[in-house]
Amino acid sequence: LLLLTIPISAFYLIYRDYNAFKSLGPGGTPSTPLGYLKIKVLSLFALRDVYQPASIPSYFRPQTGYLTTLPERVGSRPRVTGIAPQRQQDQTSTPEIFNALSEALKELAQQPTNQLTEKTSCFEKHSAGLFALTPITRTCRGEVCHAHPSDGSLHMTLHPADAKLVLENGWGERHPLARGGWFRRFVPREFVMIYAPRDEKEIEIVLEIVCAAAWWVSGVNVGAITGLELKDRRLRDVDVDTEAQPACWGCRKRLCQRGNVDQM
Repeated sequence: LLLLTIPISAFYLIYRDYNAFKSLGPGGTPSTPLGYLKIKVLSLFALRDVYQPASIPSYFRPQTGYLTTLPERVGSRPRVTGIAPQRQQDQTSTPEIFNALSEALKELAQQPTNQLTEKTSCFEKHSAGLFALTPITRTCRGEVCHAHPSDGSLHMTLHPADAKLVLENGWGERHPLARGGWFRRFVPREFVMIYAPRDEKEIEIVLEIVCAAAWWVSGVNVGAITGLELKDRRLRDVDVDTEAQPACWGCRKRLCQRGNVDQM
């Protein structure tokens, strides 16, 4: 009886876990048995504390971020599950709030001076994302952020100082695979999830965080949306060319992911 019970119980637990993976909906990983197996293997290397800020490497310029202050998010953190996809299970956006967020993101892309465009997310592959026309920080094809229609949350790449501010004030958490090094082939080390806005005021705050992400990826200050205090109105330390620079041979061959030092 014991020999029968153990494999049956194991199969039942795997079956439930697989269905939970599929219930997260479409994402960067196919909702197939092979995709499930891939995520289970990657989960062995996931961050154990997604609320612990990443350190700021000494070679990052600048050492400070875009935001200087962020209000504390009201209430407890939402329950988040999954890796790819990663989704909120509660405190999600209503359809009206998500539509308002989506329209606000489109407006950012429609302003020519922001040097942003909207297209299908390179990370998510099933939702719209904002991309920098002239990226200076390496992300997937210059992606700044994308939003998830199923829950209203967002993924984006932030300067570690801005990510620290987000984590400390309860607005998000690090992606489980944002470890840097070899794992940059999946997501950047500075990749974070921003919780879904629950009302219009929270949309404004989320948009400020999106502005911080745009600044970090493109170097362009897209301007304050809500009047939160900013460091200053300037570009990043490097100038942004009118055309995106092609990736060097080393980047195309992913050589920077093979060394001991994380590259921006």
